[in-house]
Amino acid sequence: MSEGVLFRPIATIRTDFPDKFGVPRQSGRVEGAHGVIVFLPEYRSPEALRGIEGFSHLWLLFDFSLAHREGWSPTVRPPRLGGNRRVGVFASRSPFRPNPVGLSSVRLLSVERTAEEGTVLHVAGADLVDGTPIFDIKPYLPFSDAHPEATTGFAEAGLSHRLTVTFAEGAVPPLDEAGLDVLCAALGEDPRPAYRNEPGRVFSMRFRSLDVKFHVEGDLLTVVGWEKA
Repeated sequence: MSEGVLFRPIATIRTDFPDKFGVPRQSGRVEGAHGVIVFLPEYRSPEALRGIEGFSHLWLLFDFSLAHREGWSPTVRPPRLGGNRRVGVFASRSPFRPNPVGLSSVRLLSVERTAEEGTVLHVAGADLVDGTPIFDIKPYLPFSDAHPEATTGFAEAGLSHRLTVTFAEGAVPPLDEAGLDVLCAALGEDPRPAYRNEPGRVFSMRFRSLDVKFHVEGDLLTVVGWEKA
């Protein structure tokens, strides 16, 4: 048995989320969260993408690049379970794994040929931090990949938990309509860990080039301000 396999990134993705805090917790939860996949120079052959336009969705295998750490734990504490209940690492999608590899299903919006970056992919429903290295891309096949009868275990908790997002006077960030929609959808997912249910506490979330300040009371999230990051 070999001691290890070296994975080399083939691409990176550009998204609206510079930090882990606030990134959608699963792909597709914020459909308006767009990303642009840019291939590294040695992988910019148009032939490598021949036929990809025929697929509506793609699987991305990526590096949890902001979660690297020495060693690993057999159990983790998913935020949606309050941060106190432990489950097995292989029964979770925690980024803290023996191998920090993530899996995300995104919708392919378009394939664009550019002069400077070669062929890039525009995708929707992305749940990746800006600059995340991507190891591989595979087409999503509904006849084998979709299982409508599948059960979701403890992940079912929190699926219906959404916050109403509002803005204090003068606190609307300077974003276009699409950007504001994505921000509200991401905030509505409640980016706080469940164990940080501290009414009145002001949290800060990076979105594009802004630090967005908000607090939560019950099911109401109020944006109270913003500043340039």
